[in-house]
Amino acid sequence: MIEHFRRQAYCNLWSNHRLLTACAALTPEALVARRESFFPSIHATLNHLFIVDAYYIDALEGGSLGQRAFDDETPHASIATLHPAQQSLDRRLIAVCEALDAKTLDADVTLERADRLQREPAQRVLAHLFVHQTHHRGQVHAMLAGTDVAPPQLDEFFLRDEAALRQSEFASLGISERDVWG
Repeated sequence: MIEHFRRQAYCNLWSNHRLLTACAALTPEALVARRESFFPSIHATLNHLFIVDAYYIDALEGGSLGQRAFDDETPHASIATLHPAQQSLDRRLIAVCEALDAKTLDADVTLERADRLQREPAQRVLAHLFVHQTHHRGQVHAMLAGTDVAPPQLDEFFLRDEAALRQSEFASLGISERDVWG
């Protein structure tokens, strides 16, 4: 599981980079336009992803952000500020996953909920976080299909034969196949 979580963290960095790069081509009006999804716009969904990532990554690091993560539902008005902030969170998640061992994987993480403190093993928090990210990135991907910007391919990460398809983006992110796969 440790290696799987590490690889998922790198995939998360790459997927967010691809998605946010595509979203950067949207007009400000298209970014906030009302669309059919769980959140009413691409902008709202991307900010939700950022907020929830901040909440869980901070908890995994043993931080104390807690419910304050949700104080501002749209902390980023534009992709220009969201993209680097999301990338910073993604790199923190990679660091959390790179530091995993059998003990930390099973260690309890404290999640401050509105009405209680919830304790969950780190491996369950990570599994939940990766599903949450994939779920909402998929929503943004679908919303992009209704714009003039083509949704990026997000499923070319794990197959060895598709390494060339991600090579330039990996280079721009400062990571390599060796970083991810060992």
